[in-house]
Amino acid sequence: GKEVELEMIPAVLYGPGIENLNIAVSFKEFQSVHKEAGETLIELVVDGVSYSVLIHDMQLDTMTSDPIHVDFYQPNLKSEVEAHVPVELVGVAPAVGLGGTLVVNIHELPVKALPKDLPAKIDIDITGLKEIGSHLQVKDLKLPKGVIIVSNSEEVIIQIVAPTDVDAELAQPVVEVTSEKKEAE
Repeated sequence: GKEVELEMIPAVLYGPGIENLNIAVSFKEFQSVHKEAGETLIELVVDGVSYSVLIHDMQLDTMTSDPIHVDFYQPNLKSEVEAHVPVELVGVAPAVGLGGTLVVNIHELPVKALPKDLPAKIDIDITGLKEIGSHLQVKDLKLPKGVIIVSNSEEVIIQIVAPTDVDAELAQPVVEVTSEKKEAE
């Protein structure tokens, strides 16, 4: 049988101060917007009225993973919302040239902001990681205006570890073997 391409996805629009609206959105448009926006606000136009909404929930087709139903939530634009925002590394860490390995511990940060200030991603400049052992903590980040990170400010997001540390971490338990070379030093 021929695959039926999904043209429209049924959806619901809800939120404080608006009645629940059952709508349908273009599959192609939704896919491209969803890719760009992530958990940030998108503009949804229904019958000529524009709503600023978050993609709150999606039901996916178990076979194709295509969205088959979408919940659009219009938050109160004057109160903060929480979302998880992916981090994106910018630049090159000089320490990697020294043989260090860049380890990203956190790929998404929980943030709080007014809906209009929610970033699609948080850029992290790694050009300051100059030596092995350098690291960036949550408190080191330059955040867009109005964005607060709700995780622990001491948390290490990115670190440069010495190549030996990586091997040691991967190969625990470690059996110490003394070589002649060490004694000669």
